[in-house]
Amino acid sequence: MANGGPVEHGFPHLDTVRASITALYKRLSYDTIHTFATSVAPADVAFGDIDDLHLGAQRVAREMVHHYHLPDARLIIGFREMTQAANVELTAGPEYFVELNDRFRSHRRDIGAALAHEVMHVYLHRLDLYFPGTRDNEILTDTAATYLGAGWLLLDAYREDADSSQKLGYLTPEEFGYVLAKRALVFDEDPSIWFTSPQAYTAYTAGMAQARRDEQQPPLTAAGWAGRRRYAKDRRHAQDHHAPGPHPGAPYAFSPDSRGPLRVSFPCPTCHQRIRVPVRGRVRARCTLCRTVLECDT
Repeated sequence: MANGGPVEHGFPHLDTVRASITALYKRLSYDTIHTFATSVAPADVAFGDIDDLHLGAQRVAREMVHHYHLPDARLIIGFREMTQAANVELTAGPEYFVELNDRFRSHRRDIGAALAHEVMHVYLHRLDLYFPGTRDNEILTDTAATYLGAGWLLLDAYREDADSSQKLGYLTPEEFGYVLAKRALVFDEDPSIWFTSPQAYTAYTAGMAQARRDEQQPPLTAAGWAGRRRYAKDRRHAQDHHAPGPHPGAPYAFSPDSRGPLRVSFPCPTCHQRIRVPVRGRVRARCTLCRTVLECDT
């Protein structure tokens, strides 16, 4: 939790974020992902200053449990002084103890954001889905919470001005915006209407621009002129010199195929699983993981 300190910006964790989205699709399946088509509604996690602290926190926790489809999980909420925003004790369940930073006693509207992350830890624990290393595992948790409809709260908890700052989670604001944008493109959703933080809207706009760039990389037909020109040059080099493989800075890689023409692999712009198709001009590819149909010019 950044509380008055510097807030990191940009996309330093983008590779891990993309790997997290792929892992979600592989572990949950397309059908399960689409049971999360509706995000947490602002009214369901609203927390006013006159609400009882503990009863209100328990109510918001129950809403997160319901949203993540964990009907047999019970969260017991406490508050204490600590450096991190929150902590959950991962046990066999069904009861889980969650500690929230004492800061939330006076910043109650952000309790939903903290619980979105901590209850996702419970969800991933039950799935036995994790990444090695604390940093990557926390990035997975932020990404999963956001992609499955509760992480807009984490981005909305980001506020920064000349005198103070607050940010929850391990992703940068722009990375939260990126994952929200990836979700929005799948479910035709506009989370920006729920933001109360103007900085959140700015970060979401930057994230959407990055997500759109994913859809404009060769060999996709939506690629721009410069990308198509470079792709044609790399393809020609692979064909003429029999030197397939990755090209620095390019998302695609060529590989030989003993049964036919050269093939090219590239990440699906939706789930980032790599797709491999023959190099033979216009082709239509369908991602087997997220079922996205892609128009390609190979």
